[in-house]
Amino acid sequence: MLFSELPLANPLQRAVRAVGYETPTPIQERSIPSLLEGRDLLGIAQTGTGKTAAFALPILQRLLDSGKFRAPKTCRALILLPTRELAIQVEECFRQYAQFTAISTACIFGGVNDASQKRNLVRGVDVLVATPGRLLDLIGQKAVSLKALEFFVLDEADRMLDMGFIHDIRKVVALLPQVRQNLFFSATMPDDITKLAATILRPDPVRVEVAPQSTPIERIHQELYRIDKRRKGALLKELLLAHPEMKKVLVFSRTKHGADKITRVLEKAGVKCAAIHGNKSQNRRQEALGNFKSEKIRVLVATDIAARGIDVDDVSHVFNYDLPDVPETFVHRIGRTARAGKDGIAISFCSPDEEQDLRAIEKLTRIRIPEGDQAIYDKLPPPQKETAESMMRNSRGRMNRSEAQARAEKSREKQTQKPAQNPAQKPDQKPVHEKTAHKFSHDKKRLEKQLREGGAGVQPAGGMPQGGKPHGEQTNNSQNDNARRRHRRNRPGSRARRRMRENGGAV
Repeated sequence: MLFSELPLANPLQRAVRAVGYETPTPIQERSIPSLLEGRDLLGIAQTGTGKTAAFALPILQRLLDSGKFRAPKTCRALILLPTRELAIQVEECFRQYAQFTAISTACIFGGVNDASQKRNLVRGVDVLVATPGRLLDLIGQKAVSLKALEFFVLDEADRMLDMGFIHDIRKVVALLPQVRQNLFFSATMPDDITKLAATILRPDPVRVEVAPQSTPIERIHQELYRIDKRRKGALLKELLLAHPEMKKVLVFSRTKHGADKITRVLEKAGVKCAAIHGNKSQNRRQEALGNFKSEKIRVLVATDIAARGIDVDDVSHVFNYDLPDVPETFVHRIGRTARAGKDGIAISFCSPDEEQDLRAIEKLTRIRIPEGDQAIYDKLPPPQKETAESMMRNSRGRMNRSEAQARAEKSREKQTQKPAQNPAQKPDQKPVHEKTAHKFSHDKKRLEKQLREGGAGVQPAGGMPQGGKPHGEQTNNSQNDNARRRHRRNRPGSRARRRMRENGGAV
Protein backbone atom coordinates (compact mmCIF):
# COMPACT_ATOMS: atom_id res chain seq x y z
CA MET A 1 0.00 0.00 0.00
CA LEU A 2 1.05 3.57 -0.74
CA PHE A 3 -0.02 6.81 0.94
CA SER A 4 -1.59 7.85 -2.32
CA GLU A 5 -4.03 4.93 -1.95
CA LEU A 6 -5.30 6.10 1.46
CA PRO A 7 -8.57 8.10 1.50
CA LEU A 8 -6.92 11.40 2.44
CA ALA A 9 -7.85 14.84 1.11
CA ASN A 10 -5.65 16.49 -1.50
CA PRO A 11 -4.10 19.02 0.95
CA LEU A 12 -3.01 16.14 3.18
CA GLN A 13 -1.69 14.15 0.24
CA ARG A 14 0.39 17.17 -0.79
CA ALA A 15 1.76 17.48 2.74
CA VAL A 16 2.63 13.77 2.84
CA ARG A 17 4.55 14.10 -0.41
CA ALA A 18 6.25 17.29 0.87
CA VAL A 19 7.65 15.47 3.93
CA GLY A 20 8.81 12.56 1.76
CA TYR A 21 6.41 9.79 2.83
CA GLU A 22 5.63 7.14 0.24
CA THR A 23 4.88 3.82 1.96
CA PRO A 24 3.01 3.68 5.30
CA THR A 25 4.62 1.86 8.21
CA PRO A 26 2.74 -1.16 9.62
CA ILE A 27 1.06 0.83 12.39
CA GLN A 28 0.04 3.55 9.93
CA GLU A 29 -1.36 1.04 7.46
CA ARG A 30 -3.42 -0.72 10.12
CA SER A 31 -4.53 2.34 12.11
CA ILE A 32 -5.49 5.02 9.58
CA PRO A 33 -8.45 3.19 7.93
CA SER A 34 -10.04 2.34 11.31
CA LEU A 35 -9.55 5.85 12.66
CA LEU A 36 -11.11 7.36 9.56
CA GLU A 37 -14.21 5.31 10.40
CA GLY A 38 -14.39 6.98 13.82
CA ARG A 39 -13.48 3.97 15.97
CA ASP A 40 -11.46 4.11 19.18
CA LEU A 41 -7.96 2.64 18.96
CA LEU A 42 -5.52 0.98 21.32
CA GLY A 43 -2.08 1.07 19.71
CA ILE A 44 0.94 -0.86 20.97
CA ALA A 45 4.11 -0.07 19.06
CA GLN A 46 7.76 0.55 19.66
CA THR A 47 9.09 4.06 19.56
CA GLY A 48 10.13 5.21 16.10
CA THR A 49 7.50 3.21 14.22
CA GLY A 50 5.53 6.22 12.93
CA LYS A 51 2.83 6.54 15.59
CA THR A 52 2.49 10.32 15.18
CA ALA A 53 1.47 10.15 11.54
CA ALA A 54 -0.76 7.17 12.36
CA PHE A 55 -3.07 9.33 14.48
CA ALA A 56 -2.34 12.83 13.10
CA LEU A 57 -3.42 12.23 9.49
CA PRO A 58 -6.83 10.67 10.27
CA ILE A 59 -7.57 13.37 12.87
CA LEU A 60 -6.79 16.11 10.35
CA GLN A 61 -8.93 14.36 7.74
CA ARG A 62 -11.92 14.14 10.07
CA LEU A 63 -11.50 17.78 11.12
CA LEU A 64 -11.67 18.76 7.45
CA ASP A 65 -14.72 16.56 6.82
CA SER A 66 -16.71 17.88 9.79
CA GLY A 67 -16.89 21.43 8.43
CA LYS A 68 -17.06 22.87 11.96
CA PHE A 69 -15.21 25.97 13.18
CA ARG A 70 -13.34 26.37 16.40
CA ALA A 71 -14.83 28.48 19.19
CA PRO A 72 -12.83 30.95 21.31
CA LYS A 73 -10.76 29.39 24.10
CA THR A 74 -11.55 25.85 22.99
CA CYS A 75 -9.83 23.04 21.12
CA ARG A 76 -11.29 20.32 18.89
CA ALA A 77 -8.46 17.76 19.27
CA LEU A 78 -6.27 17.24 22.34
CA ILE A 79 -3.00 15.29 22.29
CA LEU A 80 -1.62 14.66 25.76
CA LEU A 81 2.11 13.90 26.11
CA PRO A 82 4.53 13.45 29.03
CA THR A 83 7.45 15.77 28.13
CA ARG A 84 8.05 19.19 26.65
CA GLU A 85 10.35 17.96 23.91
CA LEU A 86 7.87 15.36 22.74
CA ALA A 87 5.01 17.88 22.78
CA ILE A 88 7.01 20.32 20.65
CA GLN A 89 7.91 17.63 18.12
CA VAL A 90 4.34 16.28 17.82
CA GLU A 91 2.99 19.80 17.32
CA GLU A 92 5.60 20.36 14.63
CA CYS A 93 4.42 17.18 12.85
CA PHE A 94 0.80 18.37 12.96
CA ARG A 95 1.87 21.71 11.53
CA GLN A 96 3.72 19.99 8.66
CA TYR A 97 0.77 17.73 7.82
CA ALA A 98 -1.69 20.67 7.96
CA GLN A 99 0.48 23.17 6.09
CA PHE A 100 -1.87 23.28 3.07
CA THR A 101 -5.05 23.62 5.17
CA ALA A 102 -6.55 26.25 7.49
CA ILE A 103 -6.32 23.98 10.53
CA SER A 104 -4.58 25.71 13.45
CA THR A 105 -2.31 24.11 16.04
CA ALA A 106 -0.88 25.15 19.41
CA CYS A 107 1.48 23.65 21.96
CA ILE A 108 1.42 24.30 25.71
CA PHE A 109 3.87 22.97 28.29
CA GLY A 110 5.38 23.96 31.62
CA GLY A 111 8.74 25.45 32.44
CA VAL A 112 8.14 28.68 30.48
CA ASN A 113 5.98 31.79 30.84
CA ASP A 114 2.35 31.09 29.95
CA ALA A 115 1.49 34.54 28.56
CA SER A 116 2.17 33.67 24.91
CA GLN A 117 0.41 30.31 25.28
CA LYS A 118 -2.74 32.01 26.60
CA ARG A 119 -2.66 34.47 23.71
CA ASN A 120 -2.58 31.57 21.23
CA LEU A 121 -5.70 30.11 22.85
CA VAL A 122 -7.84 33.28 22.81
CA ARG A 123 -9.37 32.57 19.39
CA GLY A 124 -9.36 28.82 19.95
CA VAL A 125 -7.35 26.15 18.12
CA ASP A 126 -8.20 23.02 16.18
CA VAL A 127 -5.34 20.86 17.52
CA LEU A 128 -3.89 21.39 20.99
CA VAL A 129 -0.75 19.48 22.02
CA ALA A 130 -0.15 19.70 25.78
CA THR A 131 1.53 18.29 28.85
CA PRO A 132 -0.83 17.48 31.75
CA GLY A 133 0.40 19.99 34.33
CA ARG A 134 0.26 23.13 32.16
CA LEU A 135 -3.07 22.05 30.63
CA LEU A 136 -4.74 21.80 34.04
CA ASP A 137 -3.16 25.11 35.02
CA LEU A 138 -4.62 26.93 32.01
CA ILE A 139 -7.98 25.24 32.49
CA GLY A 140 -7.97 26.55 36.04
CA GLN A 141 -7.24 30.06 34.72
CA LYS A 142 -10.15 29.65 32.25
CA ALA A 143 -7.76 30.19 29.35
CA VAL A 144 -9.01 27.03 27.59
CA SER A 145 -12.01 24.75 27.82
CA LEU A 146 -12.47 21.13 26.74
CA LYS A 147 -16.26 21.27 26.30
CA ALA A 148 -16.03 21.23 22.47
CA LEU A 149 -13.46 18.44 22.24
CA GLU A 150 -13.98 15.84 19.50
CA PHE A 151 -10.71 13.84 19.57
CA PHE A 152 -8.59 12.80 22.55
CA VAL A 153 -5.15 11.19 22.14
CA LEU A 154 -3.12 9.86 25.06
CA ASP A 155 0.37 9.10 23.76
CA GLU A 156 3.20 7.40 25.66
CA ALA A 157 0.76 6.24 28.33
CA ASP A 158 3.26 3.98 30.11
CA ARG A 159 5.71 6.86 30.37
CA MET A 160 2.93 9.01 31.81
CA LEU A 161 2.44 6.55 34.64
CA ASP A 162 6.18 6.23 35.24
CA MET A 163 6.42 10.01 35.66
CA GLY A 164 3.50 10.13 38.12
CA PHE A 165 0.91 11.77 35.85
CA ILE A 166 -1.87 9.29 36.61
CA HIS A 167 -3.82 11.71 38.82
CA ASP A 168 -3.50 14.54 36.30
CA ILE A 169 -4.71 12.25 33.52
CA ARG A 170 -7.78 11.31 35.51
CA LYS A 171 -8.54 14.97 36.14
CA VAL A 172 -8.28 15.74 32.42
CA VAL A 173 -10.46 12.75 31.46
CA ALA A 174 -13.13 13.91 33.92
CA LEU A 175 -13.36 17.23 32.03
CA LEU A 176 -13.84 15.64 28.59
CA PRO A 177 -17.25 15.43 26.90
CA GLN A 178 -18.87 12.01 26.73
CA VAL A 179 -19.04 11.89 22.94
CA ARG A 180 -15.52 11.82 21.53
CA GLN A 181 -13.09 9.59 19.65
CA ASN A 182 -10.29 8.18 21.83
CA LEU A 183 -6.82 7.07 20.80
CA PHE A 184 -4.55 5.35 23.31
CA PHE A 185 -0.91 4.64 22.45
CA SER A 186 1.72 2.90 24.55
CA ALA A 187 4.94 1.01 23.89
CA THR A 188 4.19 -1.48 26.69
CA MET A 189 0.96 -2.76 28.22
CA PRO A 190 1.40 -3.70 31.88
CA ASP A 191 -1.69 -4.20 34.05
CA ASP A 192 -1.85 -0.55 35.17
CA ILE A 193 -1.91 0.64 31.55
CA THR A 194 -4.63 -1.87 30.65
CA LYS A 195 -6.83 -0.62 33.50
CA LEU A 196 -6.27 3.01 32.51
CA ALA A 197 -7.14 2.26 28.88
CA ALA A 198 -10.40 0.63 29.96
CA THR A 199 -11.49 3.88 31.67
CA ILE A 200 -10.78 6.01 28.57
CA LEU A 201 -11.67 3.91 25.52
CA ARG A 202 -15.16 2.95 24.43
CA PRO A 203 -16.07 -0.76 24.36
CA ASP A 204 -14.55 -2.89 21.63
CA PRO A 205 -11.71 -0.62 20.46
CA VAL A 206 -9.47 -1.51 17.56
CA ARG A 207 -6.26 -3.06 18.89
CA VAL A 208 -3.15 -2.59 16.76
CA GLU A 209 0.09 -4.26 17.87
CA VAL A 210 2.86 -4.08 15.31
CA ALA A 211 5.62 -5.84 17.27
CA PRO A 212 5.98 -8.06 20.33
CA GLN A 213 5.88 -6.07 23.53
CA SER A 214 9.18 -4.56 24.67
CA THR A 215 11.20 -6.20 21.88
CA PRO A 216 13.96 -3.93 20.54
CA ILE A 217 14.04 -3.18 16.86
CA GLU A 218 15.93 -5.97 15.11
CA ARG A 219 18.03 -3.54 13.10
CA ILE A 220 19.81 -2.36 16.27
CA HIS A 221 23.20 -4.00 16.85
CA GLN A 222 23.92 -4.16 20.59
CA GLU A 223 27.18 -4.39 22.54
CA LEU A 224 27.93 -4.68 26.25
CA TYR A 225 30.98 -3.57 28.23
CA ARG A 226 31.34 -4.68 31.84
CA ILE A 227 33.34 -2.05 33.69
CA ASP A 228 33.54 -0.47 37.12
CA LYS A 229 31.69 2.79 37.64
CA ARG A 230 34.80 4.95 38.04
CA ARG A 231 36.18 4.06 34.57
CA LYS A 232 32.98 4.52 32.56
CA GLY A 233 33.99 8.04 31.55
CA ALA A 234 37.39 6.85 30.31
CA LEU A 235 35.75 4.04 28.33
CA LEU A 236 33.24 6.38 26.67
CA LYS A 237 35.99 8.84 25.77
CA GLU A 238 38.19 6.08 24.34
CA LEU A 239 35.37 4.65 22.20
CA LEU A 240 34.46 8.07 20.79
CA LEU A 241 38.07 8.92 19.97
CA ALA A 242 38.76 5.51 18.42
CA HIS A 243 35.64 5.54 16.19
CA PRO A 244 35.25 8.76 14.20
CA GLU A 245 32.27 7.22 12.40
CA MET A 246 30.26 7.90 15.57
CA LYS A 247 29.05 11.28 14.28
CA LYS A 248 25.65 11.56 15.97
CA VAL A 249 25.76 9.99 19.43
CA LEU A 250 23.14 10.00 22.17
CA VAL A 251 24.34 9.15 25.71
CA PHE A 252 21.86 8.35 28.48
CA SER A 253 22.70 9.01 32.12
CA ARG A 254 20.61 8.08 35.14
CA THR A 255 21.02 11.42 36.96
CA LYS A 256 21.28 15.10 36.08
CA HIS A 257 24.58 15.43 37.96
CA GLY A 258 25.92 12.43 36.06
CA ALA A 259 24.94 14.00 32.72
CA ASP A 260 26.85 17.18 33.57
CA LYS A 261 29.86 15.15 34.69
CA ILE A 262 29.91 13.19 31.41
CA THR A 263 29.76 16.45 29.49
CA ARG A 264 32.78 17.84 31.35
CA VAL A 265 34.80 14.68 30.67
CA LEU A 266 34.03 14.78 26.95
CA GLU A 267 34.65 18.52 26.61
CA LYS A 268 38.05 18.06 28.25
CA ALA A 269 38.83 15.41 25.60
CA GLY A 270 37.86 17.82 22.80
CA VAL A 271 34.50 16.22 21.94
CA LYS A 272 31.74 18.72 21.13
CA CYS A 273 28.77 17.88 23.33
CA ALA A 274 25.89 19.27 25.37
CA ALA A 275 23.61 18.03 28.17
CA ILE A 276 19.83 18.08 28.31
CA HIS A 277 17.91 17.37 31.53
CA GLY A 278 15.31 18.79 33.89
CA ASN A 279 17.60 21.38 35.49
CA LYS A 280 18.26 23.05 32.15
CA SER A 281 16.00 25.92 31.08
CA GLN A 282 13.69 25.35 28.15
CA ASN A 283 15.75 27.64 25.93
CA ARG A 284 18.97 25.78 26.78
CA ARG A 285 17.30 22.44 26.11
CA GLN A 286 15.94 23.57 22.77
CA GLU A 287 19.33 25.04 21.83
CA ALA A 288 21.14 21.79 22.67
CA LEU A 289 18.58 19.74 20.76
CA GLY A 290 18.80 22.07 17.75
CA ASN A 291 22.60 21.90 17.71
CA PHE A 292 22.42 18.11 17.87
CA LYS A 293 19.97 17.92 14.97
CA SER A 294 22.14 20.23 12.84
CA GLU A 295 25.28 18.26 13.85
CA LYS A 296 26.96 21.29 15.42
CA ILE A 297 27.69 19.01 18.35
CA ARG A 298 28.64 15.36 18.14
CA VAL A 299 27.26 14.03 21.44
CA LEU A 300 24.04 14.82 23.30
CA VAL A 301 23.97 13.63 26.92
CA ALA A 302 20.46 13.18 28.28
CA THR A 303 18.56 11.78 31.23
CA ASP A 304 15.48 9.61 30.82
CA ILE A 305 13.31 12.71 30.49
CA ALA A 306 14.49 12.69 26.87
CA ALA A 307 14.21 8.93 26.30
CA ARG A 308 10.96 9.42 24.41
CA GLY A 309 11.16 13.16 23.81
CA ILE A 310 13.94 13.15 21.24
CA ASP A 311 12.95 12.52 17.65
CA VAL A 312 16.19 13.07 15.74
CA ASP A 313 16.98 11.47 12.42
CA ASP A 314 20.22 9.60 11.71
CA VAL A 315 21.28 8.95 15.33
CA SER A 316 24.08 6.47 14.67
CA HIS A 317 24.86 5.32 18.23
CA VAL A 318 23.08 5.22 21.58
CA PHE A 319 25.13 4.74 24.75
CA ASN A 320 23.55 3.50 27.97
CA TYR A 321 26.15 5.02 30.27
CA ASP A 322 23.99 3.90 33.21
CA LEU A 323 21.55 1.03 32.86
CA PRO A 324 17.98 2.10 33.72
CA ASP A 325 16.12 0.80 36.77
CA VAL A 326 13.04 0.01 34.68
CA PRO A 327 13.73 -2.53 31.90
CA GLU A 328 11.12 -0.97 29.58
CA THR A 329 13.07 2.29 29.63
CA PHE A 330 15.98 0.47 27.98
CA VAL A 331 13.77 -0.26 24.97
CA HIS A 332 12.78 3.39 24.64
CA ARG A 333 16.39 4.54 24.94
CA ILE A 334 17.82 2.35 22.21
CA GLY A 335 14.80 3.13 20.05
CA ARG A 336 16.31 6.57 19.40
CA THR A 337 18.50 4.92 16.75
CA ALA A 338 17.60 2.67 13.77
CA ARG A 339 14.70 4.93 12.79
CA ALA A 340 13.07 5.32 9.38
CA GLY A 341 14.32 1.92 8.21
CA LYS A 342 17.99 2.57 8.99
CA ASP A 343 20.41 0.53 11.11
CA GLY A 344 21.78 1.61 14.45
CA ILE A 345 24.12 0.60 17.27
CA ALA A 346 23.37 0.56 21.00
CA ILE A 347 26.26 0.22 23.46
CA SER A 348 25.65 -0.41 27.16
CA PHE A 349 28.00 -0.07 30.14
CA CYS A 350 27.38 -2.38 33.09
CA SER A 351 29.07 -1.93 36.46
CA PRO A 352 29.01 -4.71 39.09
CA ASP A 353 26.06 -3.16 40.93
CA GLU A 354 24.04 -3.05 37.68
CA GLU A 355 24.14 -6.79 36.95
CA GLN A 356 20.65 -7.14 38.39
CA ASP A 357 19.33 -4.50 35.96
CA LEU A 358 21.10 -6.23 33.07
CA ARG A 359 19.45 -9.57 33.86
CA ALA A 360 16.03 -7.89 33.99
CA ILE A 361 16.61 -6.20 30.61
CA GLU A 362 17.75 -9.42 28.93
CA LYS A 363 14.76 -11.27 30.38
CA LEU A 364 12.30 -8.66 29.11
CA THR A 365 13.81 -8.31 25.64
CA ARG A 366 14.62 -12.01 25.33
CA ILE A 367 18.01 -11.08 23.90
CA ARG A 368 21.42 -11.79 25.43
CA ILE A 369 23.56 -8.72 24.73
CA PRO A 370 26.97 -9.77 23.33
CA GLU A 371 30.21 -8.50 24.80
CA GLY A 372 32.08 -5.71 22.99
CA ASP A 373 35.72 -5.53 21.92
CA GLN A 374 37.78 -6.66 24.92
CA ALA A 375 40.97 -5.04 23.58
CA ILE A 376 39.63 -1.62 24.55
CA TYR A 377 40.25 -2.40 28.23
CA ASP A 378 44.02 -2.38 27.66
CA LYS A 379 43.85 1.31 26.77
CA LEU A 380 42.07 2.28 30.00
CA PRO A 381 43.65 3.20 33.35
CA PRO A 382 43.80 0.39 35.92
CA PRO A 383 40.75 0.01 38.17
CA GLN A 384 40.77 1.78 41.50
CA LYS A 385 40.33 -0.10 44.76
CA GLU A 386 36.76 0.04 46.04
CA THR A 387 36.10 0.84 49.70
CA ALA A 388 33.04 -0.13 51.70
CA GLU A 389 31.85 3.48 51.68
CA SER A 390 32.21 3.83 47.91
CA MET A 391 30.42 0.50 47.40
CA MET A 392 27.49 1.75 49.46
CA ARG A 393 27.48 5.05 47.57
CA ASN A 394 27.46 3.32 44.19
CA SER A 395 24.98 0.59 45.05
CA ARG A 396 21.95 2.89 44.68
CA GLY A 397 20.49 1.91 48.03
CA ARG A 398 20.92 -1.83 47.62
CA MET A 399 23.50 -1.94 50.44
CA ASN A 400 22.21 -0.81 53.82
CA ARG A 401 24.30 1.11 56.29
CA SER A 402 24.79 -1.82 58.66
CA GLU A 403 26.23 -3.96 55.86
CA ALA A 404 28.55 -1.16 54.79
CA GLN A 405 29.67 -0.62 58.38
CA ALA A 406 30.37 -4.34 58.76
CA ARG A 407 32.54 -4.29 55.64
CA ALA A 408 34.31 -1.16 56.83
CA GLU A 409 34.97 -2.80 60.22
CA LYS A 410 36.38 -5.85 58.46
CA SER A 411 38.75 -3.71 56.45
CA ARG A 412 39.85 -1.87 59.59
CA GLU A 413 40.58 -5.18 61.31
CA LYS A 414 42.90 -6.13 58.47
CA GLN A 415 44.74 -2.87 58.89
CA THR A 416 45.10 -3.32 62.68
CA GLN A 417 46.47 -6.86 62.57
CA LYS A 418 50.03 -5.41 62.82
CA PRO A 419 51.29 -4.19 66.26
CA ALA A 420 49.92 -0.77 67.09
CA GLN A 421 52.45 2.04 66.93
CA ASN A 422 52.63 5.75 66.40
CA PRO A 423 51.89 6.34 62.66
CA ALA A 424 54.43 9.17 62.57
CA GLN A 425 57.13 6.93 64.06
CA LYS A 426 59.17 4.31 62.25
CA PRO A 427 59.52 0.85 63.86
CA ASP A 428 63.18 1.38 64.77
CA GLN A 429 62.62 4.83 66.24
CA LYS A 430 62.63 5.52 69.95
CA PRO A 431 59.49 6.89 71.61
CA VAL A 432 58.88 10.57 71.14
CA HIS A 433 59.35 11.48 74.82
CA GLU A 434 62.78 9.73 74.85
CA LYS A 435 63.89 11.73 71.81
CA THR A 436 62.75 14.96 73.47
CA ALA A 437 64.62 14.15 76.70
CA HIS A 438 67.79 13.28 74.77
CA LYS A 439 67.64 16.52 72.78
CA PHE A 440 67.11 18.58 75.95
CA SER A 441 70.15 16.96 77.62
CA HIS A 442 72.30 17.55 74.53
CA ASP A 443 71.33 21.25 74.35
CA LYS A 444 72.02 21.72 78.05
CA LYS A 445 75.54 20.25 77.77
CA ARG A 446 76.27 22.39 74.71
CA LEU A 447 75.24 25.61 76.45
CA GLU A 448 77.18 24.78 79.62
CA LYS A 449 80.27 24.27 77.44
CA GLN A 450 79.76 27.69 75.90
CA LEU A 451 79.49 29.23 79.39
CA ARG A 452 82.73 27.62 80.51
CA GLU A 453 84.45 29.00 77.43
CA GLY A 454 83.33 32.51 78.40
CA GLY A 455 80.08 32.96 76.50
CA ALA A 456 78.43 35.96 78.18
CA GLY A 457 74.68 36.39 78.23
CA VAL A 458 74.01 32.85 77.12
CA GLN A 459 71.14 31.24 78.93
CA PRO A 460 71.41 27.47 79.32
CA ALA A 461 68.57 25.06 78.65
CA GLY A 462 65.84 24.68 81.24
CA GLY A 463 65.28 28.42 81.70
CA MET A 464 68.19 28.72 84.29
CA PRO A 465 70.30 31.90 84.01
CA GLN A 466 74.06 31.97 84.40
CA GLY A 467 74.96 30.89 87.93
CA GLY A 468 72.03 28.48 88.19
CA LYS A 469 69.72 30.91 90.04
CA PRO A 470 66.00 31.16 89.30
CA HIS A 471 64.63 34.06 87.27
CA GLY A 472 63.19 35.82 90.33
CA GLU A 473 66.65 36.08 91.95
CA GLN A 474 68.68 36.96 88.87
CA THR A 475 67.27 40.08 87.18
CA ASN A 476 65.14 43.07 88.01
CA ASN A 477 62.87 42.21 85.07
CA SER A 478 61.61 39.01 86.69
CA GLN A 479 58.37 40.67 87.83
CA ASN A 480 57.68 41.85 84.31
CA ASP A 481 58.40 38.34 83.00
CA ASN A 482 55.94 36.86 85.47
CA ALA A 483 53.34 39.46 84.51
CA ARG A 484 53.75 38.59 80.86
CA ARG A 485 53.34 34.89 81.62
CA ARG A 486 50.23 35.65 83.68
CA HIS A 487 48.86 37.72 80.80
CA ARG A 488 49.28 34.87 78.35
CA ARG A 489 47.46 32.47 80.63
CA ASN A 490 44.97 35.00 81.91
CA ARG A 491 42.31 34.61 79.22
CA PRO A 492 38.60 35.01 80.15
CA GLY A 493 37.25 31.93 81.86
CA SER A 494 40.62 30.17 82.10
CA ARG A 495 41.65 28.16 85.13
CA ALA A 496 44.71 30.40 85.60
CA ARG A 497 42.46 33.42 86.01
CA ARG A 498 40.30 31.64 88.58
CA ARG A 499 43.41 30.65 90.55
CA MET A 500 44.61 34.28 90.52
CA ARG A 501 41.31 35.47 91.99
CA GLU A 502 41.36 32.76 94.68
CA ASN A 503 45.02 33.44 95.67
CA GLY A 504 44.82 37.21 95.67
CA GLY A 505 46.68 37.72 92.42
CA ALA A 506 49.36 35.02 92.84
CA VAL A 507 49.72 32.45 90.11
